[in-house]
Amino acid sequence: MNESASRQLRRAARDGFTLIEILLVVVIIGILAAVAVPNLAGRVGQAQASSAKQSIAAIESAIDLYEMDNGKFPDSLQNLVSKGSEPNWSGPYIKKPEQLNDPWGTQFQYTKSGNSYTLVSAGPDKAFGTADDVK
Repeated sequence: MNESASRQLRRAARDGFTLIEILLVVVIIGILAAVAVPNLAGRVGQAQASSAKQSIAAIESAIDLYEMDNGKFPDSLQNLVSKGSEPNWSGPYIKKPEQLNDPWGTQFQYTKSGNSYTLVSAGPDKAFGTADDVK
């Protein structure tokens, strides 16, 4: 091996990263991820709950419009999307059926009782009647 090739080999060995340097960077990235991910996960849950509340408000407005047009509350949320036997139906009050689902993919629970109604999201556990329900 000549002198020039030997110098190039030594320079190439100095220019690269050592295994310890690479491991140190990986550990630092891991620590940053361990701190950041739990903080972001809490924000996602808050954003989904806020989105569910906004969807409930929009559906309630659609229900109220339906009631003004037809003189009664709809029998189901599906009546907001497609016409049934109502003579004064001026919908669709909700344009897309998927708007009747909460951020977790569960359909909102609509219960009509006389001159009132309730609208509830099952929340992240997708079960109605639990502590995480959104009203």
